[in-house]
Amino acid sequence: MRAPRSSRRRPTPRRPERSERSRTSCARSARSDRTRSARRSPSSESVTRDDGVGRLLALGLAAGDAGTLWAHFDAAERAGKTGHGHKRIAWLASQEFDPRATPRRLERREGFERWDAAGGLGYLALAAAVDSTLTDPPEGSRLVVIERCFPSGALGYWARLLAEGGLVALVTATSPRRLPHPEGGPPLTGTNPLAIAVPASGGGPLVADVSMGAVTHGDVLAGLALPEELVPFGGPHAHKAFALAAGLEMLVSALAGPAHGALVLVARPGHDPVPDFRSLAAGLRLPGG
Repeated sequence: MRAPRSSRRRPTPRRPERSERSRTSCARSARSDRTRSARRSPSSESVTRDDGVGRLLALGLAAGDAGTLWAHFDAAERAGKTGHGHKRIAWLASQEFDPRATPRRLERREGFERWDAAGGLGYLALAAAVDSTLTDPPEGSRLVVIERCFPSGALGYWARLLAEGGLVALVTATSPRRLPHPEGGPPLTGTNPLAIAVPASGGGPLVADVSMGAVTHGDVLAGLALPEELVPFGGPHAHKAFALAAGLEMLVSALAGPAHGALVLVARPGHDPVPDFRSLAAGLRLPGG
């Protein structure tokens, strides 16, 4: 006779659990990912150009620099990126910078340039480097390193300008440490965005601009997110965003030094892939509008 089976259930093997801090981080990332697109709405506190430029001039900035900053902030506001928009004007008033500083090009050779923001705003250093690149584009490719470059703003704005000038562009930059490891702990990296822009015949460039955070610091400043939501994006897969943030942190730091910096890589395109890609994705929303 067959022996009677035990009525006791075999214990189900338990899967290893993440740490409580990791689960909390993932939950915050997932919650932020779900609400991210809903937060990208134009601000109800729009500022007119005259008012915005006037407030920038009151900070001691030259007229040309105030106009450059206004163009950046207003483009972000109109695109729904209010964390990089008009609210940044008031934020600048709380920052320490030399309003009369002039970005300097320290080094130039074939395929490489090094700039220094010289104590001024990173926006203006990036603007100077981008303008210089468009005025004298490389024959092939060029890497531009900008030291002491902070804040750098919405990087897709700079990448788009370069692509509208006919260049393939990649822009990245570091910022204060705000993202913790997915398992928790102190902030280890900046949100370290990455922007890529590719020109296209018969239309505007394709522009992809992604922060490695579930939200940006600008979202927090604009009241669109909570500080504790500053974690790598991706929920249970946040280790991927953290890996990119760490890699970009080390890349920029290795080339621009310990202070916050920015990298701009440009090249003349040899092909025109965007129109075919847009046809393939007909009816779907693609980066860059």
